[in-house]
Amino acid sequence: MTQDQHRPPQRLGPPDPTQYSPRQQEIHEAIASGPRGGVRGPLAIWLHRPELAARAQELGRYCRYDTSLDPRLSELAILTMARHWSAEFEWFAHKPEALKAGLSPELVEAIRTRAAPPYADDEERIVHAVAIAILETRAVPDPLYTEAVRVLGSDRLVDLVGVLGYYSLISMTLNVFRVSAPDGNPPELS
Repeated sequence: MTQDQHRPPQRLGPPDPTQYSPRQQEIHEAIASGPRGGVRGPLAIWLHRPELAARAQELGRYCRYDTSLDPRLSELAILTMARHWSAEFEWFAHKPEALKAGLSPELVEAIRTRAAPPYADDEERIVHAVAIAILETRAVPDPLYTEAVRVLGSDRLVDLVGVLGYYSLISMTLNVFRVSAPDGNPPELS
């Protein structure tokens, strides 16, 4: 039996493009013509509710492409969320982006295996620490908050929390509807 045969079936696929309402078509075209270059994963699922897709894709565009965080730090936050939620599609989509943005393969592997990460600098350490604190305690303790403001500044900390929140929504969508990495890509987060 192959890895793909062990995956539970996806619960909800994207809506049939031949059956799109005018609003679904409009949102699909807006997403596909943007920096993502296509509609897949959670965005495809959200097209069942085009207004959710429209608003989520706008927030996602900001969180992915327009925050004050450099891509290396955004991708670190995203991989941390993917690992926490064991969201295979998210990991599949962002691991190459994280490496391209400058995260070390050793850091990416440490996040995947939940080992102690070898941070390149204080920014990576703080982004990861804030994400883990939020995931584990639903808060950021005062000393970590103070250090995060010192290292990242208030604007980047606000953006970091936004990225973490958005990718929680992504992860929940992927897990509830069982959207895994495309066939032929073995799970990395089991």
